[in-house]
Amino acid sequence: MANYKDVSEEVHGQTQSTPGHEYKMDPQPVYIRDNYKGSEKLLNKTAVITGGDSGIGRSIAVHFAREGANIAFVYLSEDKDAEDTKELVKKENRECIYFKGDINDKEFCHEAIKKIVTHFGVLNILVNHAGEQHPTDRPEDLDLDLMKKTFQTNVFALYYLTIPALQYLKEGDCIINTNSVTGYRGSDRFLDYSATNGARIAFTRSLAQNLADRKIRVNGVAPGPIWTPLIPSTFDKEEVEKFGKDTLFKRPGQPCEVAPCYVFLASEDASYMTGQVLHPNGGATMQS
Repeated sequence: MANYKDVSEEVHGQTQSTPGHEYKMDPQPVYIRDNYKGSEKLLNKTAVITGGDSGIGRSIAVHFAREGANIAFVYLSEDKDAEDTKELVKKENRECIYFKGDINDKEFCHEAIKKIVTHFGVLNILVNHAGEQHPTDRPEDLDLDLMKKTFQTNVFALYYLTIPALQYLKEGDCIINTNSVTGYRGSDRFLDYSATNGARIAFTRSLAQNLADRKIRVNGVAPGPIWTPLIPSTFDKEEVEKFGKDTLFKRPGQPCEVAPCYVFLASEDASYMTGQVLHPNGGATMQS
């Protein structure tokens, strides 16, 4: 078993501007274990991942590729991270394409899905992973315009991507939505973000019911706290150094400790699971 360090002891007050870049992080997140062996669980599948350029999204892309899937991902602006992820997928001898754009733009989402299917000829797995968060100390200080943007990215974009994808998903295919531990235990500093994750959880369960007759599975993963570019781009240096200490393991998790949940849910191993959410969070919800 890998012995994961408490990276929060090594960051030395690291902070970044939003949205954060993985190549600037020190220490670097662990996107896949050296001893992770693929077994063709997703052979010749095509997966679409939003926010696939870095963090958990990158880890999902590399794990899926090692399991035999071709990868398409969408990202906002982190060009170097996106190219690095593409090269990592190619090292797994799988094909990778990416699209730069804002998932708040409905037309961009529709065009991306169309281009992905045109390129690969098929779409089997949709991972709605991208999201954003902005801390606020007092409810009175909540920026309502920023709150609207958070809901737009975290909730509306789910529809912008899922609706066009449903033209191509067929029996046996699946949708996986990334949620957050905050959707279950709440967060005093992320009032709007935690609310969007409550909505994503309800969306996951409702869509699972709606698509059951089509034999399309819909599940979710609710990580947290995980060492990704979102952390140094969200918190100040003191908070980054304390990040993850409130879990039972007293440390933040690594993306490679989350991505296998997506592999499981995307594969035939989870053929009798729908409307469910997995919780790789170091026991964080046990602390509530």
